[in-house]
Amino acid sequence: MKHIVYVLGFILATAVSGFTAPKPAVVQRNGQWTLDVRYSQPLQMTVRLAGQQQPKRFWYTILTLTNNTVQEEIPLYLECQLVTDTFKTLPAGKDVRKEVFDQIKLKHQGRYPFLESMDFRDNRMRKGDDNRRDIVIIWPEFDPAAKRVNLFIAGLSNETIALDHPIQKDADGKPTKVYLQKTLQLVYANSTDPALRNQAGLTPVKQDWVMR
Repeated sequence: MKHIVYVLGFILATAVSGFTAPKPAVVQRNGQWTLDVRYSQPLQMTVRLAGQQQPKRFWYTILTLTNNTVQEEIPLYLECQLVTDTFKTLPAGKDVRKEVFDQIKLKHQGRYPFLESMDFRDNRMRKGDDNRRDIVIIWPEFDPAAKRVNLFIAGLSNETIALDHPIQKDADGKPTKVYLQKTLQLVYANSTDPALRNQAGLTPVKQDWVMR
């Protein structure tokens, strides 16, 4: 949360100063990599959790990741957030029990027989199509009043950049550093009436790589 507040503060400060946020490199430098990624349409699922009378709603998307870089093996540490235009931020996995993942895995076992949750233990992403991995990212229900939803998925690239904060200074009077990472941004419209939440779906608006 501290990182989110810090980055939001940086964005507001740069907006005031007229600074343009950097974009990922068109051609990455030596040593930089980005995984190939495919993703499913976000879906919802209601699950009756043990010990609770009312079912809870969750949203999820499934990533298919492939290491087609020159690296034989790269580290995989995903960080995913759902951000609405009503200024709500939900980290993936928050208040998501294992039984939610189990039901999603059962539903998609035909297409994704080796589906993993985000708490996977093997952080090595090996090279080649034979080593591709399917990982489900799950969020609890977001604000039904939101009209636009952004999914930010970090950890798919090691491209980073360090920028001077336009306002904040350290103890020596020098600009503090803000570190941004190449992140996949998926934008969706949420146009369904909140009263018809069970029928709600998200409509794709755009996909982009951003520094965040």
